[in-house]
Amino acid sequence: MALHFSKDEFSNRKNKVIKSMKEENIDALLMFRQESMYWLTGYDTFGYVFFQTLALDKSGNIILLTRAPDLRQAQNTSNIEDIRIWVDKDGSNPTDDLKVILDELNLKGKKIGVEYEAYGLTGRNALRLNKSLENYCSLEDKSDLITKLRVIKSKEEIVYVKKAAELADKALDEVWKHAKAGVSESKILAEMNRVIFEGGGDYPANEFIIGSGKNALLCRYQAEKQILNKQDQLTIEWAGTYRHYHSAMFRTIPIGKADPKHHKMHEACVEALKNCENKLKPRNKIGEVFDVHAKTFDDLGYNKARMNACGYSLGNTFSPNWMDWPMLYTNNPYAIQPGNVFFIHMILMDSENQLAMNLGETYLVTESGNERLGKQKLDLVIL
Repeated sequence: MALHFSKDEFSNRKNKVIKSMKEENIDALLMFRQESMYWLTGYDTFGYVFFQTLALDKSGNIILLTRAPDLRQAQNTSNIEDIRIWVDKDGSNPTDDLKVILDELNLKGKKIGVEYEAYGLTGRNALRLNKSLENYCSLEDKSDLITKLRVIKSKEEIVYVKKAAELADKALDEVWKHAKAGVSESKILAEMNRVIFEGGGDYPANEFIIGSGKNALLCRYQAEKQILNKQDQLTIEWAGTYRHYHSAMFRTIPIGKADPKHHKMHEACVEALKNCENKLKPRNKIGEVFDVHAKTFDDLGYNKARMNACGYSLGNTFSPNWMDWPMLYTNNPYAIQPGNVFFIHMILMDSENQLAMNLGETYLVTESGNERLGKQKLDLVIL
């Protein structure tokens, strides 16, 4: 088995989940989030795009219900011993197969938690699940039960996060090497991904964001690939990924010559990022980190250009995105704790002047403060 963590690590995680289940008074948990399955058992797949669930009862029994293509996937990547297959056929309803499993675990009439907030549990499948189990047991939304345990990274996880950060740094070196007038954004993406994969990294949970000219103001990946002009601006958001753990970075790079406003915007981003660093300490609220970010930009006249969130947790995430819980926005009450990993991004999009400036880094929260995991300079680099 290609397990990425020690037996003790998996045992500790399982014990924490069962403890939380008992505290929340549920008899079993149906996991639909691939992040939960991977974290708890090592199970690594994109088969969650179909119906599959991992059932855990408070006695510690674990049963995976999935499709035939994922049988060997689970056998080769996880510590799951009991794997059940539902059969593809016209009109098949895997929730009926699930009920058989629940009967075996004596869960009729019991309280069962469900990870409804999961990309793998579509609306249609959720309706089928609810209908199949109505009058059979009591279902409760426990989407965040494991998510809240995953948010504090163990020593073994931090090793992977730091490896991901090294890969992200290498990718930025490739950007600085190749981004210049006449070069395609496609070439830049190719070189970034090359060094990540050559370094043993993985596909990220979502596409890298890249855009020049007017597309430098976009905060999402889109399919257009442009050739850099003699004077241009290039925005890139990417992550180094290792064993599905992410460390993200964000930059806007002027090409040829920077607009004077680029310099002012970059100075604002550095100041805001530093202020956020100072607030990112144990026991502070993450909403307070956002408020520091917002006040810095607002005081400098960038209220209309900034965003309404300035980051989020990172960890072991699967497609379609690498954003994890919780997000940094105003009044978010989550208390920062050692072992948290946050990507903090300063985003300024000046639509009036069609100028962008972005600066983002990943941080590990420590006992006394935080550690910036990326080791690259924060200077405005003009290529």
